[in-house]
Amino acid sequence: MAHCEYTSPLGVLMLVASDKGLTGVWWPDDARMANLGDADPDHPVLQQAARELDEYFAGERTQFDVPLDPVGTDFQRAAWQVLRGINYATTISYAEQARRLGDPNKARAVGAANGRNPLSIIVPCHRVIGSSGSLTGFAGGVETKQWLLEFERGHAARTVDV
Repeated sequence: MAHCEYTSPLGVLMLVASDKGLTGVWWPDDARMANLGDADPDHPVLQQAARELDEYFAGERTQFDVPLDPVGTDFQRAAWQVLRGINYATTISYAEQARRLGDPNKARAVGAANGRNPLSIIVPCHRVIGSSGSLTGFAGGVETKQWLLEFERGHAARTVDV
């Protein structure tokens, strides 16, 4: 395991990687930040993640290619895989995410799995909202979730206009 700090427009994030891929993108004070390994900003996975996040925040990247190695249950990993299929600058509800997993009655379980997502932004749980359109929990805070959604919509609109 290796880690490095990444300075984003939203503050400093901690990037964590194994030899297989990125295992975490952690917000400050996240209680789950454990076993960070050695500080190693030269780790190739961490360098790729930082480069791709730079491109994302510059409005130049809408999908991430960095290899991922998240730790979670089979259900959590399945829920996170659905998150990766949500298009940039769009949202779906927890119920829709549950439907895409094959059981529309598991919206609460999906919400819990999203709450355990260790790869914020890269695995875009910020794109999941309440059925009423309300913004609900997010590890970085609801204000951060709103910022990310507005940021993506703004960049998507510019891309279409060009």
